[in-house]
Amino acid sequence: MTNGFCGAHEVILSGGRTRRRPRERAAGKAAGVDRRRERWTEADVPDQLGRTVVVTGANTGLGFETARVLAARGARVVLACRDLGRARQAAARIDRDPNCPPPPETVRLDLASLASVREAAGEIGSAHATIDLLINNAGVMMTPDRRTADGFELQLGVNHLGHFALTALLLPRMLGVPGSRIVTVASNGHKIGRIDFDDLQSERRSRPMAAYYQSKLANLMFTYELQRRLAAAGAGTEALAAHPGKARTDLIRHLPAWMRAGNLVIKEPLGNRAAIGALATLRAATDPAARGGEYYGPGGPGEFRGHPRLVTPARRARDTDAQQRLWRESERLTAVGYPV
Repeated sequence: MTNGFCGAHEVILSGGRTRRRPRERAAGKAAGVDRRRERWTEADVPDQLGRTVVVTGANTGLGFETARVLAARGARVVLACRDLGRARQAAARIDRDPNCPPPPETVRLDLASLASVREAAGEIGSAHATIDLLINNAGVMMTPDRRTADGFELQLGVNHLGHFALTALLLPRMLGVPGSRIVTVASNGHKIGRIDFDDLQSERRSRPMAAYYQSKLANLMFTYELQRRLAAAGAGTEALAAHPGKARTDLIRHLPAWMRAGNLVIKEPLGNRAAIGALATLRAATDPAARGGEYYGPGGPGEFRGHPRLVTPARRARDTDAQQRLWRESERLTAVGYPV
C-alpha cells in the first residue's frame, strides 16, 4: 500500500520497510512513453471550464503565467496580490485573450499581514462557494532584515506563514470539491535550507539567505504534512508542490547588485523564462496523473531549466517529526486552525 506522504514514490512493505516505485516511470512504460523525457507544455493543460482558481502573487512572473494559462483554459481566476493596481493591470492583460471567457477577478492580499490574509480569504469565500485550485505562488527572496505586521521575519512570514494561514481559511471551500488541489511553490534551494526552531524568526542573527532557504524548506514540509492530514481525513483535496528552477523573474530584486549580476550571468544561458518556469506549477495543478504529495520541477541538469517532471526533495524535507513540529508552531503563530 502507499501512504499520503510517499504517494506513488514509495511502497510500504511489512515491518515498515519501503521500496521505491516511481509511478511516473511505470505509467510511462505502460503508455509506451518515457515520461522522464516527456516535454509537458501548456498544450497539456486540460480544460478548466467551470473551475475556480486562486493564484497568489499573480500580477507578475510565475504567478502571472500560471494565471494566464488557467484562464485561457476557461478557469475563473482570482488574482490575489499585494498591489491591487498591478493586479488589475495583470487581469486586463489576461482578459485581452479571446480564449479567456470569464474576466479574472482581483483581491488585495498582503501575506505580510495576517489581518489582510483574513480579509482576503473572507472576500474570496464570500464570492465563491467552492474553490478548485489554490496556487500558493507569491514570495519574497533575500530581503533586508524586515518584519511583517505581526512581527515575523519577512521571508518566513510571507513565503510560509501567510500561505499557511490563507490555506487554512480557504480549505473549507475546497474539501467538498472532487479533484481540488493546493499547490505550493517551493525552490530547489530548499536543499540547503534548515528549520532553525531555536531562532525561527532570525532574531538572534539576521541571515537573509538562510532565512529564504528556511522558508522554502518550510513550503515543502507544509505540503507533505498537509497531504498526510488530507489523506487521513479521506478528503478529495490533495496537496502538491513545485519549483521553477532558475526562472528569470523579478524575485531577485532585493539582492545586492553583485548578486543580481551573478544571477543574470547564470540565468540568461541556463535559466527558464517565466512561462517555462510556471509549467511545473501548472503540471502539479492540472495533470490528471499527478497525485498528492508529489513535487514537480524542471527536468534539465541540476533542475535549473527544462520541462517539468517529478523531482526528489531533500531528505530533511521528509522529516515527519520536523514537519509536525513546524505545523504546530505555524498554527500557534498564525492562530488559525485546520479542519483536517
